[in-house]
Amino acid sequence: MKLAVVGGGSTYTPELIDGFARLRASLPITELVLVDPAADRLELVGGLARRIFAKQGHPGRVTTTSDLDRGIDGASAVLLQLRIGGQAARNEDETWPLECGCVGQETTGAGGLAKALRTVPVVLDIADRVRRANPGAWIIDFTNPVGIVTRALLSHGHRAVGLCNVAIGFQRRFARLLGVPYEKVALDHAGLNHLTWIRAVRLEGEDVLPKLLAEHADALATDLKLPADLLIQLGVVPSYYLRYFYAHDQMVREQQAKPSRAAQVAEIERQLLDMYADPDLDEKPALLGRRGGAYYSEAAVALASSLLNDTGDIQVVNTLNNSTLPFLPDDAVIEVPATITARGPEPRPVAPLRPLYAGLVAHVSAYEDLALEAALKGGEQRVFEALLAHPLVGQVDLARGLTDRLLAHNRHHLEWA
Repeated sequence: MKLAVVGGGSTYTPELIDGFARLRASLPITELVLVDPAADRLELVGGLARRIFAKQGHPGRVTTTSDLDRGIDGASAVLLQLRIGGQAARNEDETWPLECGCVGQETTGAGGLAKALRTVPVVLDIADRVRRANPGAWIIDFTNPVGIVTRALLSHGHRAVGLCNVAIGFQRRFARLLGVPYEKVALDHAGLNHLTWIRAVRLEGEDVLPKLLAEHADALATDLKLPADLLIQLGVVPSYYLRYFYAHDQMVREQQAKPSRAAQVAEIERQLLDMYADPDLDEKPALLGRRGGAYYSEAAVALASSLLNDTGDIQVVNTLNNSTLPFLPDDAVIEVPATITARGPEPRPVAPLRPLYAGLVAHVSAYEDLALEAALKGGEQRVFEALLAHPLVGQVDLARGLTDRLLAHNRHHLEWA
């Protein structure tokens, strides 16, 4: 079995490699190809990947290439982890919105729209080439904003599933708090990518979320950067991205007072690349944990294995709504538990969302529709309308100011600008 990772030169890739090595029984890879135009980074990451495989006794071969068509040829699955413009573009996404008093974040708000505009055309080109090379291959998308990128892929008929680590991270954490194997914990997790709520945590059929909130609300709230009494009052655990909605002004003040997350990650990446150059390093370094993306490797292996082996297990993924949330159109992309088979994800039935959550989901889903239209067709007017529709913007003057800044910072990435 051949797998390809597009964006394989990322400093994050060793986390994936470690997962592929540890979990090889469920995903027996014979060849793993790392594809990236940055040849210098690619060789450093590829070298470490080979050493990790060797140390853990994985018989598969790790190869590297900057030739996309060569890398994806014959692959059963292609994993996408792209960042168009690198950390420099991310830093801009996280800073120029602050000039308008809006949150600076790479997956939501104005920064998230900028990332979508840069990313969607590139991803669709890659997907077209994957389809030509191997029409039966699955595309697993980690690339943010996952909801919009997955919606672009599915709207163009690609065999694609979007994946995020929020659900698996919460599942693992709840299992530790409960002192049980994570396989016994199931989540009632529903919404859109980076806009979800966990409404129940089931252990052998029993909802233990009230117990978790009663005993651990303070610790959970600290991680979420939201008040503990809010979690108890609502009786749910929101995705940590909900803090940008529920505490927007506070988040803006905090962001204005310190360096961007992109600046912090850039320094971590510099240190990681120095480590990867060490020929004696044969495991992922502890510093990689500060890079973000915990449990992505486990999620990626589980999803690829289920798609390729037709296992029929349940995983939280991003896929077409198809009436799962009846207030959204069928072609909206939602994040919910789904049964994963060789045919793809089939969303499980979802209990109705309270208006408190459904209203925000419908609002953001409508924005995502406009964002995708802007990414596919371009145009200043489409960018403005998407920003005006976003619940974190929603005012004419803000939308105009953000449109001007977005275009000024991204013209060199946008063919139509």
